[in-house]
This record gives sequence, C-alpha cells and structure tokens, in this order.
Amino acid sequence: MDPGPPAMASASGQRWLALDAFRGLSVAGMILVNNPGSWSYVYPPLAHAEWHGWTPTDLIFPFFLFAVGVSMTLSFQRRLAEGAGRTALLSKITGRALVIVGFGLLLNGFPTYHLATMRFPGVLQRIGVVYLVAAAAYLLLPARGQRRLAAGLLLGYWAAMSLVPIPGVGAGSLTVDANLAQYLDSLLFAGHMWKPTWDPEGLLSTVPAVATCLLGAFAGDWLASPRDGRDKALGLFVAGAVAMVAGWVWSIWFPINKNLWTSSYVLLTGGFAALILAWLYVVIDLRGWRRWAGPLYVYGSNALLVFVGTGLFARALNLLTVTGPDGAPEPLKVLIYQRWFASWAGPLNGSLAFAVAFVLLWLAIMALPYRYQFFFKV
Repeated sequence: MDPGPPAMASASGQRWLALDAFRGLSVAGMILVNNPGSWSYVYPPLAHAEWHGWTPTDLIFPFFLFAVGVSMTLSFQRRLAEGAGRTALLSKITGRALVIVGFGLLLNGFPTYHLATMRFPGVLQRIGVVYLVAAAAYLLLPARGQRRLAAGLLLGYWAAMSLVPIPGVGAGSLTVDANLAQYLDSLLFAGHMWKPTWDPEGLLSTVPAVATCLLGAFAGDWLASPRDGRDKALGLFVAGAVAMVAGWVWSIWFPINKNLWTSSYVLLTGGFAALILAWLYVVIDLRGWRRWAGPLYVYGSNALLVFVGTGLFARALNLLTVTGPDGAPEPLKVLIYQRWFASWAGPLNGSLAFAVAFVLLWLAIMALPYRYQFFFKV
C-alpha cells in the first residue's frame, strides 16, 4: 500500500500524514461502534456512557471535530497565502456547511422522508454548523479573539446550564429529561428528536462543540508554526495533558457528559485528541514510520464519503428482508449476524466480529478510490 494520500498541506508546503491518520482513526472507530451485529450485545467500551462519565466511544465524535479544526486552519492558511479573499472563503464555507447538513438530513430520513416525524438534528448537521461557526471565527477574528471566543463558549455554556432556570424545575438540573439543553430542544424540535424528549446533537449543546473545533484550530496553528518538530510535538503533548487535567477538575462541578457536550467534556476530549495527534505526528511525520497507518489514510482521506456510505449501507441491511429459518421475513442484517457470526462466536463476540467485518469491508471498498486518488470533497 502507498504510504499515504495527499495529506493536508500548510502555507509553507509542509504536509502531515499524521492528520489523515488521526482522522482515519476517528472514522474507523465510528464505523466500529455504529455497526455491531446486535445492539443487545455490545462490550461496554464500545457503547456510549449512559449519561455522566465517558467511554472510549465518547471520544470519537469530538476527535473528528478536533480534526476538522486542524485541517481547516492548514487549508485556510494555504489559500490565504495563495491570495484568496476572506469573503470568497466564507462563501465557500457556507456552501460546504449547507451541503454537509443536507447529507445529514438525507441520512436521517432515508428511505421514507416523512417530514412530520423525521429527526432534524444529527451528527453531520452538528459538523456542518460547527464548521461554519468555527471557520468564520478563524477567518474574522485574530488569534487572541479566537481564544477568548472558545473560553467564552465554555464558560457561558457552563453558566447557562447551571444558572438559567427551567420552568417547573429550576436552575442547575442536569438530568436526562430536565436540563436547559433538553428543554430548549423540546421547544424547537418536538417530534423531530432522537429520543422523544431529548437529542444528543441538539441546538444548545452544539455551542460548546464549536469550542472543540477551535481547540483543533489552535493545534493546527501550532503545527504550522516555524518551530522545530520536536518542540511542536512536546508543546502539543503538554497542552493536551493540561487540558485533560483541567477537564477532570471542572467535572467536579460540571460533569463530563457527551450527550450534553459539557465544557469539562470539551477539555477532556480535546486534550486527549491533542495527545493522540502529537504521538502520530512524532511517529509518522518526524520519524517517518508511515506504512503501518495505511488503512487509516484510506479512511481519513474520504471521511464524508465513508460516513454517508456506511450509514446508507447499514440502513439498507436493516430494511432488506429475507426468509428466515422459520419461514418468516427478517432483516438481512439479522440473518448475516446470526448465521455468519453468532453461530460460531456467540452473541457477544459475534456482534463484535460483525462490526470488525463491517470495518474491513468498507476499508476494501474505500481502497479503490484511494488507489486512484479520488477524494470526495464538498
């Protein structure tokens, strides 16, 4: 396999395969946790935390947003150095964000698109909105203004969730069905949420997610600086460790919670992302050990195409029916899981084996466009 795809380049022409590997790691993790053979049989680390707390699965989405922040800074720096105007860049950013949101709605409604009940929020919708706001902030604000904005978003969200009262409940509640984010989402998206009373990608909780993307932008600026590579890696590692400790301390008052995307969760996951990116940067870009990460480059180079493709494919497996052993129709996915995986590995390990096979199948599928240097961009 080729060492890697055309990685994101900075204004100076530097390229970081580590970023593609980091993004690919996030995408591969997303595919793995989103596609067990049976949702009734999932190992705890491969499931989201029920509410407060976190698991490895809860790192995947913020890692991806962090990667969006890193890549957008390198892209913008290069384009600005080539003479692109900020107004033209903002126009392209807006169009790209709308397309990403559109893909999210395409996935949510597939295949029936009943507008009366279709879920409106979603993962891609959050990515589109976060990208739009963070990119605009990066282009319109100086570095100090960006840092102040990120801090203001985290502190303001904490204050709002802690101090703004909810009718009939009061202020400071962070329970599943009684918190400010849930209350606002129930007013705006009633009948269009993931759960009847709340949505993990709701409107208010998208606010601190912008800060996650900005943390990635700060990491991108640091990597694009003229410092020595070892100093860059060390600085990113130290900043990541400090952010993780700060998130853990903040969690005493504002618990780590992926569904609410709490400020402590932003710092913890952003710090963790910086540590992983620093390690990949040392191993891949500084020491040149590149070939081992080939599968990650494949996934990282076509992230949007993979997300949409795997989402539609997984839904198709559930919608297509075949005749089961008892003569009754059952989803194709159930038949594949039971006959090809659970039959020899048991329900739990079979469910994991199905997910791993799903990851490998799509790695083989995406290897073709990767080989011919086809990269789907919006």
